[in-house]
Amino acid sequence: MKTLLAIVIVLSPALLLAEEPSQAAFEKINAKVQVRDGAVHSLSANCDGYTDQEYQLIGKLTTLKSLSLSGKDLNDEQLKMLSGLKNLESIMINGTVLTDDGYQHFTAFPKLTKLSIFHPSRKLEAFNGSGLAHLKDLPALESLTFAGATAGDEALEAVGQLTQLESFREWHNTETSDGLKHLTKLKNLKSVRLGQRLPNWGKDTPASFDNDSIAILAKIPSLESIELTEARLNYDAVVQLKDLPNLKTIKISQVDISEADVEKLKSAMPGVEIKWDPLTDEQAEMLTKKLRL
Repeated sequence: MKTLLAIVIVLSPALLLAEEPSQAAFEKINAKVQVRDGAVHSLSANCDGYTDQEYQLIGKLTTLKSLSLSGKDLNDEQLKMLSGLKNLESIMINGTVLTDDGYQHFTAFPKLTKLSIFHPSRKLEAFNGSGLAHLKDLPALESLTFAGATAGDEALEAVGQLTQLESFREWHNTETSDGLKHLTKLKNLKSVRLGQRLPNWGKDTPASFDNDSIAILAKIPSLESIELTEARLNYDAVVQLKDLPNLKTIKISQVDISEADVEKLKSAMPGVEIKWDPLTDEQAEMLTKKLRL
């Protein structure tokens, strides 16, 4: 009996390796894999048309640390099929049909430090982003991007519960200026990027990000880096950031602000690096269309 047991222990690792999918298997589903030190490190794929079979195949890559999926078909059960990927540190998903409840399946990835979600669940009217609150059970999560969603203030309220975050980026969602106030709850936030709400073509929808929004950022003392995009801003608003004790960098792009105001900001904030990309004519035209102002 002891001899048989020893044989099982010796053979077991080999049997596990035999189950590891080959690189050729991923070429057949148009997925690109990167191998480091003999183990699959990253996978990227356009998952449009994927069935459960493809997600089950990906779910066998237990050494995977980075996963990038683009497509509109990933659903709750298919995300759950990836729950065996315990070494994942970074996930980028562009387009899904995940429900808010489905976001609980991200908690299967205990080492996840970076999650980027683009154009999520735009086919689901019931999706409001409140499911992001499930991510509070990922203590290692440092960075979250949430962009291009037909979700707004409920999503930002959920983000306000993710107090472990050090970086948050958002743009082209449907939040209001009030929704941004939830960001003041992020006591560990070091880096933030704010963009404009999703354009509502043909309608006069108030801007979600404007001069008044800067006062919200000024209430987050942990901030070290701020990126401001797609807004009309002026010196009097942005200079409120000068009292942030840890601030090192402000980046301003696709923003209607005068060169004179930028120069005044540099003088008023000598200890802060201010990176400014002047608004091009094309960007100015697009900003006017988006804001309808």
